[in-house]
Amino acid sequence: MAARLEPIGLKDISIHDPFWDRYTQLVPEKMLPYQWRALNDEIPDAEPSHCIENFRIAAGEAEGRFYGFVFQDTDLAKFLEAAAYTLAWRPDPDLEALADEAIDLIGRAQEPDGYLDTYFTIEAPKSKFRNLRYGHELYTAGHMIEAAVAYYQVTGKRAFLDIMCRTADMICRVFRTAEFQAAYPGHEEIELALIRLYDVTGRRDYLDMARDFVDRRGADPDYFLREAEHPDWIPFFGQTRTSPLERPYHQCHLPVREQTAAEGHAVRAVYLYSAMADLAWAYQDKTLSDACERLYENITQRRMYITGGIGSSGYFERFTTDFDLPNDSAYAESCASIGLAMFCRRMLQNTRDGKYADTMERALMNTVTAGAALTGDAFFYVNPLAVWPDNCMEETSMAHVKPVRQKWFGCACCPPNIARTFASLGQYAVMTAPDGIWLNLFFAGEFTASLGGVPVSIRCETAFPFSGEITLHIHAEGPAQGTLALRLPAYGTDPSVLRNGEAVRPRLEKGYLYLDGPWQDDTVQYRFAMPPRFVWADPRLRADTGRAAVMKGPLVYCLEETDNGSDLAALAIDTAAGLTEEYDPALLGGTTVIRARGKRLRADADGALYRNTPPEETDAELTFIPYCFWGNRAPGEMQVWTRTC
Repeated sequence: MAARLEPIGLKDISIHDPFWDRYTQLVPEKMLPYQWRALNDEIPDAEPSHCIENFRIAAGEAEGRFYGFVFQDTDLAKFLEAAAYTLAWRPDPDLEALADEAIDLIGRAQEPDGYLDTYFTIEAPKSKFRNLRYGHELYTAGHMIEAAVAYYQVTGKRAFLDIMCRTADMICRVFRTAEFQAAYPGHEEIELALIRLYDVTGRRDYLDMARDFVDRRGADPDYFLREAEHPDWIPFFGQTRTSPLERPYHQCHLPVREQTAAEGHAVRAVYLYSAMADLAWAYQDKTLSDACERLYENITQRRMYITGGIGSSGYFERFTTDFDLPNDSAYAESCASIGLAMFCRRMLQNTRDGKYADTMERALMNTVTAGAALTGDAFFYVNPLAVWPDNCMEETSMAHVKPVRQKWFGCACCPPNIARTFASLGQYAVMTAPDGIWLNLFFAGEFTASLGGVPVSIRCETAFPFSGEITLHIHAEGPAQGTLALRLPAYGTDPSVLRNGEAVRPRLEKGYLYLDGPWQDDTVQYRFAMPPRFVWADPRLRADTGRAAVMKGPLVYCLEETDNGSDLAALAIDTAAGLTEEYDPALLGGTTVIRARGKRLRADADGALYRNTPPEETDAELTFIPYCFWGNRAPGEMQVWTRTC
C-alpha cells in the first residue's frame, strides 16, 4: 500500500504569489491585529466579543457574567492557531509574545481537573457535559487542542500543549465512565483534535477516544434525548426538554458507516467526515473509507454550489435535499467551505486522487476567499450567489444575507477560521511521501522537501489562476530519486510538459501527471489551457434552469452592479457569442475580466407592474469579475448565474 501523503511543513514553504498574497499576507498584516482588537472589544461599531474578558472572569481576575455564545472561547482558539501557522513562515517576536500571554491566561482559566470552558466555569458549573447536543464543550475543547498542537509544532513550546493534554486526559476519563460511555458531541470537532493530539504525543488513548466518539453516533436509544432528563440539563438556542430531536441535523440518524447523504448542519457534517477520513487511514477501515467516498459524491454531485459553498439553508445552517441550491437565499457559510476543503485534503492524502484536490481548490479559491475583504477587516459569514441589497432586510427570510462584509459577528466563528486557513495554505498546496512530491495548488514561491532522502528545493513561477503556465526550477544536493506529481485539473485541457526544454510524456493517474527522477538541476515547464467557459447546471437544479455561469480555471465569475448597472436579473447572456478575456493590472489588485454579449430587458416606461406585451430588449455587454472579489468596490447587486438568450 502506498504511503499516505503528508502536508508540507509550513516552515518549508514560502508563498509569494500575485493572487494568494492578497490573502495570506493579510493574516499577519491586518487580520490578526484586527481580530485581536475584536476579541478585546476594541472595534468601534462592531458586534462585541467579550472573549478575552470571559477568560479573565473564569480565571478570577475580573468580575462579571459570561457574554456571548456558549462557544465564544473558540474565537481565541482559532486566533491562536492562525497565529501559530503565521509564525511558521513569518516569525514575529511581538506576535509570539502576545500569543504566550493569551496562552498563560487560558492556563489560569483552566480548572484543576483539566476542565476548560469559560461559559460553564462562570455560569453553570453543575451542568458540565449535561447538554452535549448544544453545549459545545467538546467542540470548544477541540479547537483549543488544535491550536495547542499547531503552536507546539511551530514554536516547540509545551505550555499550551500541556494545558490541553490535561483537558484531553479529563475528556478521556469522563467519556469512558458508565454515565457517559454512549455520549458524543452535538458539534463535531473534538474528533479531529484528538487525532492531531495523538499525532504529536503518540498517546493511543486519544486516537481511540476519537474513534469511539465517531462510532457512537447513530446508536439507539438516542443519547441526546436521554441527557435531557438530567436535572442539571439546561437549554440552549431555544431547546425544550420534550421536543423530538431531529437526528439528521447532528449526523446521528444512522451509524456513520451507513450514511449515504450529507445531512444536517453543514459545518458539523464536514468536520465529522474529516475525522472519518483520518480514522479510516489510521485503522485501515475500508467501511469508513467507503462512507467518506459516498458522502463526498453526494455533496459534490447533489448538494454543493458551483462556488464550493455547502449548506444551502439559512434555517440552522444546513443541507436540505438534493439539488436544492437557491442563489439569493444561499447560506453557504464560510466555515462550511473551510470544512469541505479540510475533508477533501484528507481524502486526497488517503487516495492520491486529484478529484479531491479539484474540490478543495474550488472551495478555497471561491467561497473561502470571498469570505474576507481585500482590506482584511471585514468578513462574510454567508456567501450567496445573487444579492439584491434592497431585499436583504431584517426580520425577513433574507435577513441572513448581508450585501456588504461585516466588521465582526456576535457568532464570530468565520473570521478566525478564515485566518487560520489562509495562514496554513501551504499545507493544502504541497504534499509529500517517501516516493514523491505532489503539487496540488499552483502558486508562485519556493518549498523544500526530500526525495529518496536527498534534500530538494523547488522554485515555482506562475500567474495562475489567470494563466495555466507553471515553471518549476528544481535543485537537489545530489541525484534525487522519486516522482514529481503535477495535478492536471479537470478544467485543464491540452497539457504539455517540457523537462529541460525537451517534451516528455508523463503518465497520467487519477488527475496527476507523474514525472520520474532522478532530479538534480532541472527545469520543468508545465502548461495547460484554461480559456473562459460557460457552465450549465443539471436541469434538476431548479434555481439555475435556463441559466449559465462563467468560469476560468477554478474561478467562478459574477456580474456586479458596478460594471453592469442595476437590475442584473434583467440581463441575459448569449452563450453562442462566446467569451473574451482581458487582464486588468489595476483592477482589484490585478485580475482577468471576462466579457460576453447579451440582452437587457427594459422596464415599462409607464411603470406598469404587469402588462400584456413582453418587455423590450436591447443589446448589452456583460462584464464579469471573479466571485471571490465581489463586494470590494461600491456596494450593489451581484449574481453568478445569468439567464441565457
